[in-house]
Amino acid sequence: MPHFIIEYSANLSDRVDMPAVVDLVRRAAIETGVFPLGGIRVRAIRCDDYAIADGDPRHGFLAMTLRMGQGRDLPTRKQAGAHIFEALSAHLDPVFTSSRFALSFEIVEIQNETSWKRNNLHDYLKAEASHG
Repeated sequence: MPHFIIEYSANLSDRVDMPAVVDLVRRAAIETGVFPLGGIRVRAIRCDDYAIADGDPRHGFLAMTLRMGQGRDLPTRKQAGAHIFEALSAHLDPVFTSSRFALSFEIVEIQNETSWKRNNLHDYLKAEASHG
């Protein structure tokens, strides 16, 4: 259950192709080999109302959180996180060079005891692979 939640300042909309960012994060997550394909979710939420630092409206941000299930050791989480962050950061290099911008990424482990899920995507992907 790797769910990537991207929040970004509205002023990035004209400078960043968010569908491309969402797909880049999805692909980077797959490349780690850590996450089950059927569990990967990436979504981007535009923030129209925000204030950054001294309030200058030219400042921008992209804050990504990965919410994932328990069971992976710290070195595995750090390796996967670093791979994904490096891919995202490199993709956003033009934003850093052309504007004032803050990028952040945090991994949060979901506690199994207080998390409920229902998902048939794993079965669907297995069936598709066997017919493929």
